[in-house]
Amino acid sequence: MNLITNQYSFITIALGFTLVAGFILLTNKPKWNDYLAFGVIVLGLIAAWSILHPRQTPLMDDAKKVQAMIGAGTPVLLEFQSPY
Repeated sequence: MNLITNQYSFITIALGFTLVAGFILLTNKPKWNDYLAFGVIVLGLIAAWSILHPRQTPLMDDAKKVQAMIGAGTPVLLEFQSPY
């Protein structure tokens, strides 16, 4: 369950935000600008998900090799770097 929460927490928060925004914007005789604002919110959340969602990188195979070496008793030096 924790794995699902971690991987899909953005989707859960985005759905909650969409429901709240839709309820607020679309309950009292919505006009065209209310629909436009709601569409912009939904498109913004979709764009954020497409940019931020986790992707498998070519280094995933190296990570699996390192995990296997750590459990095998082989000394492993891990160096963490950031592109920032």
